[in-house]
Amino acid sequence: MSNAIGLLHAFVLDGRGGAQPLDWDGVARWSPDDGVLWLALDYNFPDAADWLAHRSGIDPLVRDALLDVDPRPRAIAHGENLMLIVRGINQNQGSNPDDMISIRVWVEPRRIVMMRHRVSRSLEALAASVAAGHGPRDTGQLVAELVEHVVEHVVHRVDLLGDAIAGFEDQLLSEARRDLRTLRAALADHRRRAIALRRFLAPQRDALAQLAHLAQPWFDPSHRARVVEQADRLTRTVEELDAARDRAGVTQEELASRLTEMTNQRLYVLSIITVIFVPLGFVCSLLGVNVGGVPYKDTDWAFWALCGLFALGTALLLWILRRKGWLGRR
Repeated sequence: MSNAIGLLHAFVLDGRGGAQPLDWDGVARWSPDDGVLWLALDYNFPDAADWLAHRSGIDPLVRDALLDVDPRPRAIAHGENLMLIVRGINQNQGSNPDDMISIRVWVEPRRIVMMRHRVSRSLEALAASVAAGHGPRDTGQLVAELVEHVVEHVVHRVDLLGDAIAGFEDQLLSEARRDLRTLRAALADHRRRAIALRRFLAPQRDALAQLAHLAQPWFDPSHRARVVEQADRLTRTVEELDAARDRAGVTQEELASRLTEMTNQRLYVLSIITVIFVPLGFVCSLLGVNVGGVPYKDTDWAFWALCGLFALGTALLLWILRRKGWLGRR
């Protein structure tokens, strides 16, 4: 179906992995006896919004929850029906992967309505498998395969994020000092990404765990087992995300410590220079005043004698600093 309208695609599953495509007229003529109807809508288009409001038969309260601006993942049973909201990775070109796409699903025993606004690779993959004749055969399998596609992309994204943070840990050990500030900015950005992902993955983990325990007539033990596996996989992924976030925090602390140490070393060098040259500057300022009475101002050897005293005083000061251990500081 053309995505110039709100109906992205409509299929009547044939029970063998294939399906018959429909348009809006075909959707209007469909009856449960024809087979399982699967609709995918872009709810931002007027025709889809009109169908949802006047011809879908979905309870207004449920419809409003499905069309919420920023819904959190959840799975709620309504009798034999199910409202499922999940978040998928944004894989659209030029988009931030952590700006997760919301997929809203209303499941009835003989009809599934999936809604999204931004393009979802998970829905595209499902539609492609149906068009190729090896897609889901019934309602429960369609829900299970949607969950599998969504979780697969989430796991891949979290793995990439974890690898990137681990790479920053390695860079911290070998990075040139002048590049540490750039590394700190990149590390902070990845830590924010981990926090943004966890905002939706934690409730999505709970939603899948709840879905796996719902007793729906169209959701048989084989479907439930697949969702249980994905819920467990997502749980491990959230744990890995937490670990990556914690590693990023520890690496940030180490990085901040190194930057502080660098600053302290520079201030220490400046302090040593100040300690050495302040007395010399004081003597020079005192002898340079334009008043009478400055001793030896007309004596030729006085300049060299003063230079010798300066050198002796500097050497004595350095000896005192070394004796106290201040020059041995690192």
